[in-house]
Amino acid sequence: MSVTPSPLHIAIVGGGIGGLAAALATARAGHRVTLVERAAHFGEIGAGLQLAPNASLALDELGVLPAVRHTAVAPPRLVMMDALTGDEITALDLRSAAYTDRFAHPYLVTHRTDLHAALLAACQEHSGVTLRTGHTVTDAEQDGSSVHLYFAERHTRLTADAVVAADGLRSRLRQALVGDGEPVCSRYVAFRGALLTEKMSGRMSQHAASEAVMVWAGPRMHLVQYPVRRGELYNQVAVFESDHYTPDSDDWGTEAELEERFAGTCDAVRDALPLVSRDRRWPLYDRAPIDTWVHGRIALLGDAAHPMLQYLAQGACQAVEDAVALGEALGQHPDPADAFAAYADRRRGRAARIQTNARRFGEICHLEGMGATLRNMLLASRGPEAFDDISWVWTPTPAPAPAL
Repeated sequence: MSVTPSPLHIAIVGGGIGGLAAALATARAGHRVTLVERAAHFGEIGAGLQLAPNASLALDELGVLPAVRHTAVAPPRLVMMDALTGDEITALDLRSAAYTDRFAHPYLVTHRTDLHAALLAACQEHSGVTLRTGHTVTDAEQDGSSVHLYFAERHTRLTADAVVAADGLRSRLRQALVGDGEPVCSRYVAFRGALLTEKMSGRMSQHAASEAVMVWAGPRMHLVQYPVRRGELYNQVAVFESDHYTPDSDDWGTEAELEERFAGTCDAVRDALPLVSRDRRWPLYDRAPIDTWVHGRIALLGDAAHPMLQYLAQGACQAVEDAVALGEALGQHPDPADAFAAYADRRRGRAARIQTNARRFGEICHLEGMGATLRNMLLASRGPEAFDDISWVWTPTPAPAPAL
């Protein structure tokens, strides 16, 4: 990667997976980075996440793949099961020659905190990255040569050559720049968490020992299971549509609804349900794709640019893809506005397509009645090496050739 002759000072807002990846990519492109995070300490909440080969490639390009692989699990199969009958619908073999010939990087599953920790450590070790916590951005002003960030906690400001907004689903900077209101609630909610594998028994322990990613698809609900952290933890995510959603109330998607929605499932799913974490419910949101990711010297990244539903398991994957593309653009264009435009041109269409198709795949996963029967028949006809339908998701857009 080429380095610009005059390093820029880039401010990044948000210290999650996307923000840290962007900070690392920008610093590796030869620029100085100040990352501001509103929380008092860096950290990540949630449970497991899936890293398809496009994410593994991006993490490799950021230099952190070995650290991520140290705790991650490489599942042998992705398996879709019928949550009502317990029958296997279809599976993909992630260790076949067909997979390795087509995708050079592994499919991994990991705990969110482990991925976040690997990115944080890499940023802490890079001399070009300054990390600041306890900084809540309230406003941004830009002129022809810089951007000024203002904070709620103090009367000081931060001035940088350009700003990357990686501040998540409810991005303050996105609202200031785009003004598209509240995110779209899908009426679905997730209960998720990881439990100690050693405390599992019966069918649960058999699934954990297989190391496969299990997706139990049912009418307006599903359950996802896979091991993380070297197999020491087993991640479970139970998702269902609430019949009681109202936009002005938080009294929906309750534990009682969870039990009711999964009441008719097979023994394996009912065995797992009592062990699904109930500490917190996670309403599932996204937004419609937007055309404008860049506003002068401010660019959106990750969920601030393209929040998506989780049905293609691409939220974190697309954020790290963003980061790599941003770093490459900043390494090729001396002017940050030009770099941001090149970054957005490369990423906008792909991210929008994945946002849109994540919604569609959720609809397919949650079919009922004859729709579910036809889905199962269609998918059952596919072999374990039938990667054609998913390969476009797992293959990132190539980087453009540098201008001569």
